[in-house]
Amino acid sequence: MTLFKDIINLWKAEDLLSQSWDESYKMLNLSYEIFQQALVYLQKGENIDTLKALKKRDKEINEFQREVRRKVLTHYAVEQDTSDMADGLILINMVVDIERIGDYCKNILDLTINHEQSIISSEISEDLAMIEEEVKSRFEKTIQAIHAQDTEIAQSLMKGYKEQMTGKSDDIVNGILKNELHFGGESRTASIALYARYLKRIGAHLKNITTTLVNPFDSIGYKE
Repeated sequence: MTLFKDIINLWKAEDLLSQSWDESYKMLNLSYEIFQQALVYLQKGENIDTLKALKKRDKEINEFQREVRRKVLTHYAVEQDTSDMADGLILINMVVDIERIGDYCKNILDLTINHEQSIISSEISEDLAMIEEEVKSRFEKTIQAIHAQDTEIAQSLMKGYKEQMTGKSDDIVNGILKNELHFGGESRTASIALYARYLKRIGAHLKNITTTLVNPFDSIGYKE
């Protein structure tokens, strides 16, 4: 049974829980905006001041998270009816994943700041390019699924996740650790290993968010 079955109506309501949902959705969109910009800068470069300014936008995500927590807590402190308790718990759970995505976007920006060379996945590794495109696609579709409460999109995103995301990222990282893969110097190779791992973790948190549409609360983050 989907716990967000009434989420669209909830979104239109005028109470603290609906406001929390609205802010969670804005938080997810903001994290996507930062992710997109981080990838552009990783590929094309940018001055340090611009990169540091984008990193600071993570504070907006953190504030969204705190505001959602406050509003959900206040909602249940003043409401006698707790029949929607699961929705509040899911919102709190979801913003944790969004906040973690923001942290990994900051990691990508740190990579851009500290690694002198740009990282253009299509010129480095077919698997890395596939992972990058998969994360971008999953980000867009996750936002679409959450906004429209579309369980079919959510289910499609969960299929093939391990093979497309986890498996290929692990192949790159493990290949580097085993001294089987090299991408130039040690710094370059280490940077690519980190990037592959950051993409994998962003994908994992997107998957957790997706599962809120198809799983009961105790199974969020796991297979349907």
